[in-house]
Amino acid sequence: MTDNKKTLTTGFGMPVDNDLNSMTAGAKGPVLVQDVHFLDKLAHFDRERIPERVVHAKGAGAHGYFEVTRDVSEHTRAKFLSKVGNKTEVFVRFSTVGGERGSADSERDPRGFAVKFYTEEGNYDMVGNNTPVFFIRDPLKFPDFIHTQKRNPATNLKDPDMFWDFLSLIPESIHQVTILFSDRGTPASYRKMNGFSSHTYMWYNTKGEYCWVKYHFKTAQGIQNFTREEAERLRGADPDVATRDLHAAIARGEYPAWRLEMQIMTPAQARDYRFDPFDVTKVWPHADFPPVEIGRMILDRNPENYFAEVEQAAFSPGNFVPGIGPSPDKMLQGRLFSYHDTHLHRLGPNYHLLPVNAPKAAPMASYQRDGAMRFDGNGAGGPNYWPNSFGGPAPDASFAFPAIDVAGTAARHAYVLGDVDFVQAGMLFRKVMTDKDREHLVGNIVGHLGGAKRRLQLRQSALFYKADPEYGERVAKGLGLNVDEVKRLAAMTQEDRVKATS
Repeated sequence: MTDNKKTLTTGFGMPVDNDLNSMTAGAKGPVLVQDVHFLDKLAHFDRERIPERVVHAKGAGAHGYFEVTRDVSEHTRAKFLSKVGNKTEVFVRFSTVGGERGSADSERDPRGFAVKFYTEEGNYDMVGNNTPVFFIRDPLKFPDFIHTQKRNPATNLKDPDMFWDFLSLIPESIHQVTILFSDRGTPASYRKMNGFSSHTYMWYNTKGEYCWVKYHFKTAQGIQNFTREEAERLRGADPDVATRDLHAAIARGEYPAWRLEMQIMTPAQARDYRFDPFDVTKVWPHADFPPVEIGRMILDRNPENYFAEVEQAAFSPGNFVPGIGPSPDKMLQGRLFSYHDTHLHRLGPNYHLLPVNAPKAAPMASYQRDGAMRFDGNGAGGPNYWPNSFGGPAPDASFAFPAIDVAGTAARHAYVLGDVDFVQAGMLFRKVMTDKDREHLVGNIVGHLGGAKRRLQLRQSALFYKADPEYGERVAKGLGLNVDEVKRLAAMTQEDRVKATS
C-alpha cells in the first residue's frame, strides 16, 4: 500500500516538526526569535490580504470554454473566431460593483461580467457588465461617480444625498439609473443574467477592413431577478446567495451557458448615425443593428482555490488580440489605462505571470524585466532592450490596428446636453417594461430617493419627467412632491434646474 502521507514544510521546503506549539524558553515562554517557522507563518499571515479592488471588489468565478458557431472571418482576423467549432478556454468573473468584499450579493448594483479568453494569439479580455449602458460617458467623472456610490467620508455610511446629488447633476445617467432601479438591478443569480461589452470595439479582418461591434452574452438559463423585498431579505439571510448558486450549480453538473450575439456597424453607418455610436450611455437599437449569434460560452469547472483563481484574476479591456481593437469611446479610452494601472497597484508589476492571468495557448516574449515577484526565468541572459542584434523578439507591423481618421482641436470639449439623453430611458419605461416592471421601478426609486433631501428629490424627479411624463409624475407622487413643481423644473434647462434646487 502506498503511503500518501505528506510532510508539512515551510514555503521553502524545510520540514516542520510541530505546528501547534511555538518554540519557547521553558514551558511558559517567552517565544524565541529562532523559531523561524513561527515567524514565517505569522509574517505571511500579516500579508495575506492584498488591497481589494476599488470597484468590483466582491465576485465569483468559474472556468469553461467558448465555441464558435458562426463564421465571422469576414469581420475579424482573430484566430480564435476564425472557424466554426473552434473552442477556446475561458475564465469568467462575475461581481457586484460598488460594495466592499464583505457586501451582499443581492445589493442593488450593476454586476460585472468579465471574460478572459486564453487564445492562441494571447489573452483577450472582454470586460463588461450586466447592463448595455453606463452612468457616464467621460472617464474624468469616474472617480467622482464611484465616490458617490461608496461611503460618506464623515459618517462612513452609504449616503443617498451623495448618490442622488451626483446623478441628478449628470443627466446622461438617466438610462442606466432606470435599468438599475428596475428589478434588473438585483439579479437573482450570476447564471441568470445577461452580459454586455457596453462599449463599442473595433473588429478588423486580414485586409485591414474594420467595423464597430458590441458584445451581448445572452443567458441560456433564463433571466431571473429579485424584487426589492426579496433582495433586502437575502442581504441578511444569505449575503452570498449568487456566489453560492454559481458554485453549487457547476458542482452538480448544471453548467451555465450563454450565447454570444454581436451587433455590427460599418464605419459609414457610424459617421452618419443619428447619435454618437461611441456614447456608452446609449444602446444601438436592434431594429437598426440586429444582433447576430456567433458562439456560445459554457462554464464547467469551479476554481480549486478562490484567492489564486478569482481574487488574483486581473482583467483589462486593453488586452487585445490581432483582429480586435479599441474604439473612440471616451469611457473605454479611460479604462484602457485604469484597469492595468490598478492591477499594478493591487497585485504588482508581474501580475501577468500569475497562472490565472498568464497566457495558456501563446508564449510570452517581451523585454519587461525584474520587479517584485518575478517568478519565471526573467528572460534569462537574453537582451532586455530593443532594438538588438542578439535574436530578441521583434515587432511585426502586420499586427497593427487599421488606421482611423482623428481630427479636431485639442481642448476639453463639453458634450452638448440634449433631449437625446432622455429618449432611450423613456422608451425603456414606455415600450419595454410591463405594468409590473414599472410598478417595481417606481417603488424601488421611491424607497431609495426618499432618503435624500427634498431638493434632490425634485431635481431627480424632473429628469424622470423629461424621460417620460408618467415616469416623473409617479415618482413625484410616491415621494409626496408637488407634481406641478416637478413639471416646472423639467421644462428648465439643466443649468437653471440646478440653480433652482441648490
